[in-house]
Amino acid sequence: MNLSMLKCGEKGKITKIGAIGPLKRRLMDMGVLVGEEVKMEKVAPLGDPIEVIIKNYKLSLRKKEAEEIQLEAIK
Repeated sequence: MNLSMLKCGEKGKITKIGAIGPLKRRLMDMGVLVGEEVKMEKVAPLGDPIEVIIKNYKLSLRKKEAEEIQLEAIK
């Protein structure tokens, strides 16, 4: 599953970052790292962008960027 598939309030643990090049570097600089826990906070009315909580701060991502982040759901 990828990050864009989470529903509001659901949590997941990052297993893989599929982005390459500068996008991957930028995501990693913002704390999107393998093993980190993320929680879906909000989704814009049209589905883009999304807001997640990672490392105790809120991060907004485009849906396209979120699709590159693979995770496993946490109950």
